Amino acid sequence: MTGTGKPTLYLVSSAAPPIRNIDECVALLQADGWSVCLIVTPTAATWIDTDRLASQTGFPVASRLRAPDEPGTLPRADAVVVAPASFNTINKWASGISDNLALGVLNEALGTGLPIVVSPYAKPALTQHPAYRASVRTLSYVGVQFTEDEALKPTLGSDRFRWGVVAEAFRATD
Repeated sequence: MTGTGKPTLYLVSSAAPPIRNIDECVALLQADGWSVCLIVTPTAATWIDTDRLASQTGFPVASRLRAPDEPGTLPRADAVVVAPASFNTINKWASGISDNLALGVLNEALGTGLPIVVSPYAKPALTQHPAYRASVRTLSYVGVQFTEDEALKPTLGSDRFRWGVVAEAFRATD
């Protein structure tokens, strides 16, 4: 819990089109009573306004590994949401690769027993790749909950990503 008395949720995000509107997901999760800390892959950090998002969350947007003598800036997580989760992030995570901060956080989260919800965002052709399917099975086996692939994709005639899918999936874990 943070100093606000609210539970802390780590929102881990990959470089995929929905990241450009991640502020909408943050607002939904905050409305559900969470203190949200945004952790993004290095590429995702270049696609967003990190200062604006830090102002919205009250925490710096974390995107790089810190030096061993550098203090941590985020409170301990009570839960984790991974959205959008790219093909790369899901496959590296399932393989235990921690080559960036976001993956390191996700790998550690698996060992904590925290609730974790993932909303993949990958091209349909990539979700048919055998490595991807194996990665989803591996992560599901250890308790990670998945939304449908591309559940965030806008509905026909809309250009708005469906962040409510993430909030609903996470509420279902309670």
